[in-house]
Amino acid sequence: MQIQGTFAKHYDAIVVGARCAGAATAMLLARQGARVLMIDSGIRGTDTMSTHALMRGAVMQLNSWGVLDRIERAGTPPIRSTAFIYGNETFEVDVKPSHGVHALYSPRRYLLDSVLVDAAVEAGADARFGVSCRGLLHGPDGRVRGVLAGTEGGATFSLTSDIVVGADGRRSAVARFANAAVERQASHASSVVYAYFGGMEHRGNRWYFMPGLSAGAIPTNDGQTCVFVAMPRQLYLSGMRGRLEDGLHTVAAAFPELRGVLATASLASRPVGFVGQKGHMRQAAGPGWALVGDASYFKDPLTAHGITDALRDAEILARAVAGGASALDRYQQARDALSRELFEVTDQIASLTWSLEELMGLHKRLNGIMKEEQDWMLSAFGASLRAA
Repeated sequence: MQIQGTFAKHYDAIVVGARCAGAATAMLLARQGARVLMIDSGIRGTDTMSTHALMRGAVMQLNSWGVLDRIERAGTPPIRSTAFIYGNETFEVDVKPSHGVHALYSPRRYLLDSVLVDAAVEAGADARFGVSCRGLLHGPDGRVRGVLAGTEGGATFSLTSDIVVGADGRRSAVARFANAAVERQASHASSVVYAYFGGMEHRGNRWYFMPGLSAGAIPTNDGQTCVFVAMPRQLYLSGMRGRLEDGLHTVAAAFPELRGVLATASLASRPVGFVGQKGHMRQAAGPGWALVGDASYFKDPLTAHGITDALRDAEILARAVAGGASALDRYQQARDALSRELFEVTDQIASLTWSLEELMGLHKRLNGIMKEEQDWMLSAFGASLRAA
């Protein structure tokens, strides 16, 4: 659904990027009564590289926003158990009902992003695809006042707004044009290869670990399972490029259970490779602009918490925009407080230099952080979450 037509003379907010962070932000702003334009250089409904897994906080929000049922109706399998396999030791964990959530989900991004775009449009947001941000407009006081937009055909035009939200990913153009400083940089980055397989039994999420390597099996849409392997960057560069499928199977073979399952599974997609990128926390807001999702805060995919943080921050930001310029400072403060420790733990896990005993301790710490995050969300978003 590429929405055509003329642009308005002025918007309350322009959101650059229509993936999960941008679409959620646009939806929430529109529901608050704002006139919102969402632009994206890509095509609506396409897939994108993703960690897939939604943690409990993300499911809580999708439920409260009234869109979780769309994810469920699309055939996304409920995940009611998670297994952590450390070497030869397996720990099975049931997903217990809590905060109104009875299962977790790992939807494909073509589904999740489209559901949120549809919800934003239903709330009154205008969505335009094939339109990119080529610069920011500034007023005499230096405040951002809109974007210089462009189409694939090369035409450029100005769009004005009270605030510009950059939700355009790790290499955010909005962050670059706003000179958003990188305030925290990770030290480590793992490399990842993943693909979709058919014919695998749905046993919930299964995470595999041994010193120097990790892997996982995540049930998703279309009766398929996303299988990933993670490794040090040097191993990826020396043995994976140009042979991702062979590399995936080679690393997966280090985990006996996963090797056995893949022996009877059928590859359903071309493998996707990610060489890795060190995480960052950027300045999250400035005069007339803000960042959300990976544009604001990116961390290694090994903790699979990126989508959950993106949806969390979309709601914090939307509420802050409604509160005026001073509230944008509180947006960054909240993002930092909720993300700092998770960022640090993820960086330690991404090093892949831990012993299994050390990793168990990091995962215990990670679990505590996520529970604190959920409690914070209930306190901050409580009325809407409880209403769901």
